Amino acid sequence: MEPVLQVALDFLNLKRALKVAEAAVLGGADWLEAGTPLIKSEGLDSVRELRKRYPHHTIVADMKIMDVGRIEAESAFKAGADIVCVLAVADDSVIKECVEAARNYGGKVMADLIGMSSPLGRAKEVADLGVDYLGMHTSIDEQMRGKDPFKKLRQISSAVNIPIAVAGGINSETAAEAADAGAEVIIVGGAIIKDKDPEKATRTIKEAIKKRTVIKTELFKRAKGEEIVRILRKVSTPNISDAMHRTGEVEGLIMVTPNVKLIGPALTVRTYPGDWAKPVEAIDKAEKGQVLVIDVGGVGPAVWGELATHSAIQKGLAGVVINGAIRDVPEIVKLKFPAYAKIITPTAGEPKGFGEIGVPVQVGKVRVFTGDWIVGDEDGLVVIPKERAVEVANRAMDVLERENRIREEIKEGGTLSSVMELLRWEKRS
Repeated sequence: MEPVLQVALDFLNLKRALKVAEAAVLGGADWLEAGTPLIKSEGLDSVRELRKRYPHHTIVADMKIMDVGRIEAESAFKAGADIVCVLAVADDSVIKECVEAARNYGGKVMADLIGMSSPLGRAKEVADLGVDYLGMHTSIDEQMRGKDPFKKLRQISSAVNIPIAVAGGINSETAAEAADAGAEVIIVGGAIIKDKDPEKATRTIKEAIKKRTVIKTELFKRAKGEEIVRILRKVSTPNISDAMHRTGEVEGLIMVTPNVKLIGPALTVRTYPGDWAKPVEAIDKAEKGQVLVIDVGGVGPAVWGELATHSAIQKGLAGVVINGAIRDVPEIVKLKFPAYAKIITPTAGEPKGFGEIGVPVQVGKVRVFTGDWIVGDEDGLVVIPKERAVEVANRAMDVLERENRIREEIKEGGTLSSVMELLRWEKRS
């Protein structure tokens, strides 16, 4: 049988969830899920409303039950859920109580293996407890760190005799892979609910599943390793700042070269006022694609100019960031070489050879290490710690995708305040 497409409505606002639910149904969604954020925010009224509007669709309540299984499962079934989700990590007694409630109310239970260190063993145990479905779920936070959502799916699907649902960053490029790996329920959230056109997105993913084909998409993909460059080219520094909880900004530097984006891992240089020896030597030591981050203490004279820029271009460097002075700006702009600096001055210093290459440096209030990722555009400059680069890039893409959806809702006649229901979400004292 063709796998079922379940759309996870992971919103905080019921109004937004229902708008996307309508589009997803028109696009061919089989099951509708009241996601955990929606249930926590709006309660079981979200399930009641979905049942009222879509009486012939399967409604899933992603309760993530961990305790009092009977009470929580029963409340969801009474609200109109066909399937209720319990965490596989819960005690056996909790899962049994959920199964008992399901039998009494004509519902079914899905056990979510999210967070399990040994999912295969637990999958067999949970199947024996009488659940109807197993959920192979790669959490959003795990996705941001580049975890593969299908790694253990094939192994588990061949080891148990109940249907398996899979969730975790699935899009039109990976839906067919999920089906081929043994998933009988394919759960899609972001690739539909954050799309500008959820109806079209649903239809595209259904086609990918039915035809077992890869349909390319530019969004809703998570990066691993060096793939982050692809994402960092798409997102803005505001997206990255939001992803880093409003941190990472380098304040007080001038964007020397307009309309040219700066992206690359840092090679750090510490030098003394006007001493351009180490910055120039660093060009020779740098690898293609790196950004020189030069700390001169925020003062002049210039330690970088046109000739250094020509050399950097020859080496394939991605740009330069100077906590100090730069000159020859018109020439650098013509060369379209990404550059940021604290000061622009006509006066150059002299090469004396003081300083070090590859040591931590201070730029504004941010400490930069070699290997940290530097991204700059018209909004400013941000530094991403190298150990968080994959996660931050993926979270920045998530910010961009969510904003794309909000922008469409505003175009449809809303305002930012009305779409986000700001008055409702203002902090109460």
